[in-house]
Amino acid sequence: MEGIIKRILVVEDESKIVEFIESYLLNSGYSVSKAPNGREALKAFQSDEIDLIILDLMLPDITGEQICKEIRKTSKVPIIMLTAKTSDESIINGLDIGADDYMTKPFSPRQLVARVNALLRRAYDDEKDNNLLSFNQGDIVINQTDYSVKKAGKVANLTPSEYKILITLAKRSNKVFTREELIQVAFDGDYLGYDRTIDSHIKNLRAKIEDNPKDPIYILTIRGIGYRFGGV
Repeated sequence: MEGIIKRILVVEDESKIVEFIESYLLNSGYSVSKAPNGREALKAFQSDEIDLIILDLMLPDITGEQICKEIRKTSKVPIIMLTAKTSDESIINGLDIGADDYMTKPFSPRQLVARVNALLRRAYDDEKDNNLLSFNQGDIVINQTDYSVKKAGKVANLTPSEYKILITLAKRSNKVFTREELIQVAFDGDYLGYDRTIDSHIKNLRAKIEDNPKDPIYILTIRGIGYRFGGV
């Protein structure tokens, strides 16, 4: 949204490079979070609202590739890989596992900022309207870009499974889904649990997005069939 300062997470173990990048980003109007290793990076990403990640690949604990794969399980946040690995194989692999851009060291800080600007425009400006689903006058807002859900303006902190169920129901609110259909659609059929496990996910989902989980208005039970979405 216009007027909100974007927060960039810089994952890099060399302090001089971090200071260099931070200086240019701050001068360009961004807020900066820093992580010197992989564990701190994942912790920062989970606890803060991060809009873009600049990710070094050679870290002292977890590789940048591993971090990228972990983040891509739940988020489409833009990622720029920044590394000394210059081979075509490394670049192609980085892009294949989910990076949006790849810069090699040494690098131009002005070019880095330009790429940050471009990625943020693509991710949050050009597509933001199409990627937001809002129900009941903004009481529930689903952001399909970063897979976040807000209830009454507060982040609902859904698990990946809960999000998949919610987005499946919300995008086809006129359809009643059986438990088996929710397994097939929400999990691409890659689910070995008993189908009544869906009921447990529904119970947890209701606890996070309903004012009164015992009298839901969003996740409705259609007795003898399954569930449908009741938001408008």
